[in-house]
Amino acid sequence: MKKNKKLAYDEMLPEYDFSKGVRGKYANLIKRSQNYVILEPDIAKKFKSSQVVNNVLRLFLDVQNQLTKKTKQITS
Repeated sequence: MKKNKKLAYDEMLPEYDFSKGVRGKYANLIKRSQNYVILEPDIAKKFKSSQVVNNVLRLFLDVQNQLTKKTKQITS
């Protein structure tokens, strides 16, 4: 019985063929169309979708703007 040889984390399997691949083919498209943010695992558990994250951030920005306006009124 042969033991399976474990591959190192950075080794590619021999059947993967990237000889016809184009490096960075979609890089510019991604840069123009998306803004990726990596959430910490504990935060990601609280948000089920990017839409929910966006709604919470918009709410936060609205509250921040209101507080800024009130602070300016008080100091004027």
